[in-house]
Amino acid sequence: MILSPMCFPLASVATTVVYAFTTSDGFGKTIVLLLLLGSVLAWSVMLTKMREFNQAMSDGRRFLSAYRREANPLMLFSQKRIYNGPLARIYQQACQAVAGELVGPNDAPELFAARLAGNRPLRLTSVDYTNACKVAERTMVDQSVQLEANMSFLATTVTAAPFLGLLGTVWGVMDAFRAMAQTGSVLLSEVAPGISGALLTTVVGLLVALPSLVGYNLLNGRMQQLGLEMENFSDEFTHDLARHFLDAQQQEK
Repeated sequence: MILSPMCFPLASVATTVVYAFTTSDGFGKTIVLLLLLGSVLAWSVMLTKMREFNQAMSDGRRFLSAYRREANPLMLFSQKRIYNGPLARIYQQACQAVAGELVGPNDAPELFAARLAGNRPLRLTSVDYTNACKVAERTMVDQSVQLEANMSFLATTVTAAPFLGLLGTVWGVMDAFRAMAQTGSVLLSEVAPGISGALLTTVVGLLVALPSLVGYNLLNGRMQQLGLEMENFSDEFTHDLARHFLDAQQQEK
């Protein structure tokens, strides 16, 4: 059996890490375990948020495609067609506010659909239109808050992991020199194990922080893109409402 040359560096790295961990003191081992726990949680957050953002973008494209095929901006709501995602939730809440203004909050949805399909056009007052716009804005803010959930944990991991690793390194070096002073030995072989274990915490801290930093930047970019999509749709929907349900004189106001 012929082993690849790549196996030897990997085995050497693993041996070095195990040696550094076993020679570190209790404080250093605690920091390494905390950093590993933080890494597991950070990767869990990154993978979960990535799936969530990808699903939100996919749901948004599907909803916009259906919304823009309809001439009437309230048609999807009147037909009780269900869509998922932040854009659909903004649309649903705003449409419920419009329906409450047009036919009353306690009337059945069937009455709203019947009046929407009737010959007599429905009209919104400027106050009703403003209320619907505010509902859309509030829902957009609520959806943004939900999308930002757990992002602060990633930001904290990026900031805290290197400093936590540095704390372990400084503590380990101090402990190594204290042991050297107690034994009275100045041999490098006496302090090398302690320094090796101390430096491990910095290495682990950087290994935790770097993927978290990359993941945070990628997720933040996706979140900003979703925020722009929600803002653009909110503007598009309120413009369509004004065009279909406001009188010309009210639009001028």
